Amino acid sequence: MFTTRPTLQGTFGMVSSTHWLASQSAMAVLEEGGNAFDAAVAAGFVLHVVEPHLNGPAGEVPILLAPAGGEVRVLCGQGVAPAGATVAHYRGLGLDLVPGTGPLAAAVPGAFDAWMLLLRDHGTKTLADVLKYAIGYAEDGHPPVERVGETVQTVRELFETEWTSSAEVYLPGGEAPRPGALLRNPALAATWRRLLTEVSAHPGREAQIEAAREVWRTGFVAEALVRQSERPTMDTSGERHTGTLTATDLASWSATYEAPATYDWRGWTLCKAGPWSQGPVLLQQLALLPPELPAYGSAEYVHLLVEGCKLAMADREAWYGDAADAPVPLDALLSEPYNASRRVLVGDKASYELRPGSPGGRTPRISAHARVVAAGEPGADVVGGVPGAGEPTVAKSPLSPVPGEPDVRADGATRGDTCHLDVVDCWGNMVAATPSGGWLQSNPVVPELGFPLGTRLQMTWLEEGLPNSLTPGRRPRTTLTPSLALRDGVPVMAFGTPGGDQQDQWQTHFFLAVALREEVRGGPDLQGAVDAPNWHTDSFPGSFYPRGMRPGSLTVESRTDPEVVKELRRRGHDVLIGDAWSEGRLCAVARDPRTGVLSAAANPRGMQGYAVGR
Repeated sequence: MFTTRPTLQGTFGMVSSTHWLASQSAMAVLEEGGNAFDAAVAAGFVLHVVEPHLNGPAGEVPILLAPAGGEVRVLCGQGVAPAGATVAHYRGLGLDLVPGTGPLAAAVPGAFDAWMLLLRDHGTKTLADVLKYAIGYAEDGHPPVERVGETVQTVRELFETEWTSSAEVYLPGGEAPRPGALLRNPALAATWRRLLTEVSAHPGREAQIEAAREVWRTGFVAEALVRQSERPTMDTSGERHTGTLTATDLASWSATYEAPATYDWRGWTLCKAGPWSQGPVLLQQLALLPPELPAYGSAEYVHLLVEGCKLAMADREAWYGDAADAPVPLDALLSEPYNASRRVLVGDKASYELRPGSPGGRTPRISAHARVVAAGEPGADVVGGVPGAGEPTVAKSPLSPVPGEPDVRADGATRGDTCHLDVVDCWGNMVAATPSGGWLQSNPVVPELGFPLGTRLQMTWLEEGLPNSLTPGRRPRTTLTPSLALRDGVPVMAFGTPGGDQQDQWQTHFFLAVALREEVRGGPDLQGAVDAPNWHTDSFPGSFYPRGMRPGSLTVESRTDPEVVKELRRRGHDVLIGDAWSEGRLCAVARDPRTGVLSAAANPRGMQGYAVGR
């Protein structure tokens, strides 16, 4: 099978991420004697600088980590809704949905504290050691990828008229960033330098990391974040609103560890974050598969996966969330009896319905908005047909859309994306992380800090009594979903992708491409699985503003066999042909525990993801 690049192999260390500068920075940490966790933290902070349209320090990050010889854990860097973020408050403002941009959409920032816990508990390097790469790129500049400038150009009018602090960083001299020129963020570099200065008086590596966490939660960073939340800001509602984030919210939250959700399939154990994320959707898709699968890549195979995805996503809508008073029935959702009853719903024809199940006889709970868009009633928001688009996150003027910008809407929303990184080292430590949120296009840059607040609350519903209702102190159900895979109880692969609702669709196809083709080839073909033609469906309520869906949809890459496309259309799928390389941005690393050989692969789509290693 043709691949765009080789699957890298070596024994020292492997990194894969969505940007080459992050990958190489992580590799530099490994070369300096750091472990996979040190490297991941350094790469994460570099991604904040070089992919600012995709993530930032005030966003969020779920992390799956597998210490050599230890247990797989989830490190939750998804912040909660502030104490003042109630359905009644937002409804009182005349809102039916949480805006897709602006401070009303901001959860308590989670990414920074999660990176600090990972460094403190599992790393070996100092805070200064891992921050130096991000500081250098922010202070001295880096040549931005083309997509940064395109995103800034899309929101130019908004920056110039409303979000002027963002214009100062991303429209220097009145010009959008362009490839080949250096983009600097001196305010962000100054933030990290001030942080390092303030913690330097504390003796010892761990004490300095703890001091940094306190500065973020109660010091100058927290003070600036609260001031920004209190500034009236134009958002996708067309109005200026202030947020609900307070000093108490920041001071009282921290990242946490928890056990992963798992599912066993043909000798593999897949590990995901719990149902406060969409992670178990991948597990459900595997649970829905029959014992015997159609030929890989055939129309019957694609049909089976797409229809299973629709069922799993319908269950996500009805059951997933962070509702402590009504725990998600995950054991039932992943049980064989339940999935056997769901499996029979997959017929020869494509389904256009939203069909959540009833685990344990429970009645599914679907929001009124989701019921409307699922029924396709007049006036319902419908997801635009952009192949491979990820997360609708941009507030912009509709007057001057950039050619090629995906799915720009007249109300100011468009679709963006996120980041991913994987690292494995020579000791067998392995980590997968999906940083996102805090996009430059979703909130104004905090002038004192050089980065914006996040907007993850847009994923909650303004309707009481649902698993994902907006509720103070609860996590919004995130689409961010890194993966770890074990064989015979030993971690062997870390992987993930950007892509919003598409993440666990693309990852399921990737994992099956590895697992099924390994049975034929005798070993993992990571790059072949990354490069294989991929697809996605929007046949469920979207997680991002304006929360639409496209019943029966199926977007495939143009590289897909025309006979397969013809058969899928005969089965009733509303097939959209996307560009040849438009579906998925997967990263992956692997380790063979028998030989110690490490592998890595990265997505060629978008021409910025790279794997490195030796």
